[in-house]
Amino acid sequence: MRKLLSSPVKMPLSAAENQIYQNVLKYFTPLSLNLMAVKVVNRPDEFTGWCREFIRLCREELNMELLDEEQFLPLKKLQDSLEAGFTISQCKMARIAPWPIFIGFVEQQNELHALDERLRLLNYVKNNCQLPLADLSLEDRLVFAGKHTANHVYHTYNFDTEWFASTKGAKLFHLLLEQCPEKFDVALAHIPLTGDVNYDEYQKFVTDFQKIFSDYAQEQSADSSVKSKAPLPAATRLLAMRRPDQFIALNNNKIDMFCKGLSIVKFSNTDFSSYWHDMIGTLRTLPWWNQAEPEQTITDSNTAESLDDNSSDVSSTIGTDVITEQEEAIDEKDNTNLELTIWHNRAILIDLFLFADADLSQNSNYIRARDKALNKAPKKSNTTFRKNSKETVEEMVDKALMSEDLPEYMLSKRDSIIAQVKKGKSVEKVIALMRAIFG
Repeated sequence: MRKLLSSPVKMPLSAAENQIYQNVLKYFTPLSLNLMAVKVVNRPDEFTGWCREFIRLCREELNMELLDEEQFLPLKKLQDSLEAGFTISQCKMARIAPWPIFIGFVEQQNELHALDERLRLLNYVKNNCQLPLADLSLEDRLVFAGKHTANHVYHTYNFDTEWFASTKGAKLFHLLLEQCPEKFDVALAHIPLTGDVNYDEYQKFVTDFQKIFSDYAQEQSADSSVKSKAPLPAATRLLAMRRPDQFIALNNNKIDMFCKGLSIVKFSNTDFSSYWHDMIGTLRTLPWWNQAEPEQTITDSNTAESLDDNSSDVSSTIGTDVITEQEEAIDEKDNTNLELTIWHNRAILIDLFLFADADLSQNSNYIRARDKALNKAPKKSNTTFRKNSKETVEEMVDKALMSEDLPEYMLSKRDSIIAQVKKGKSVEKVIALMRAIFG
């Protein structure tokens, strides 16, 4: 562990990465006795891998049973710092990556970041949500706006509507979206569906978007000087759904991560000017974003179908070499289509440079809804126990772990939870602490 901890000293760290490293050392101190007992085999020589390996050791190798209650907070801060370091290091690569590196990286993130599911969301928006918001069904409007509900049934909405940036916490935004969707349509109409979006078009959107909130504030108050701050994250969600090749969808945490990773001054969640000039301005300098639109080598969708239909006839006359060539042509078409799809969504897909743990894709609202409908989720259980319950600690913990809203990784923490409960902590508190640390 000592060698791993000191490894970044020999790495060419940026100022932001070095600050992260100093934070790691600070939060490591109260956990030093516990972490020094962890066996370290892998010692990456670059900062991205170093952060990921350190995170893995904290999550999988650290003996949670030996932690005191006051050590949970520094452990969470340690992991938050490592995740931030990972993202910053990844974004540093994003700043210089040419298109072939970018496309290869995005494809490699398929399983970890649920790329297929994210692309299904973007494809659904493109094909079903380009009508005015006022004309969409409530469910489709919320797909565009980034809020999942129980009405998003899995067999129709085979994706999590909240990928990229959830807006479920923006209550005023959703209230206004429900009451006056046509006003949001007026704002979005300033953003063209093709070509680069310019500053004047963006600023017209911002003016109309902000007016929706300021008008509402004035209606609710006798004091006309009272103004409501329009939320930047909700606006970026709308912009990125309309033009995923031009805009990055943000939430409060992503503002901090991307500002650090892209080496721009952090701005607030109401600063529309810095979002355009600093973040989108930086995005437009990146080599992969400036890549010309890829060309499709096979544009006729009937071509691949005809190859399949005729394959048996061809094989009987000219052998398997032609079949192999046909299969390669079909694969080439699929790869080209994927590359083109990624290009048309390249700005919003910068999300794939953020840290993701192994549970991210499985925590999708779509996956949860699907598994629940197919009776694959654990049975519900009442996790509130009577003070004088005669149940053993093990029985109480097992009942709590049957709750359907717990992530699967929590089952692997059973022994650690039992140990903490035996020290006098409640089951609910221990699980809450675990979730705060591991997500």
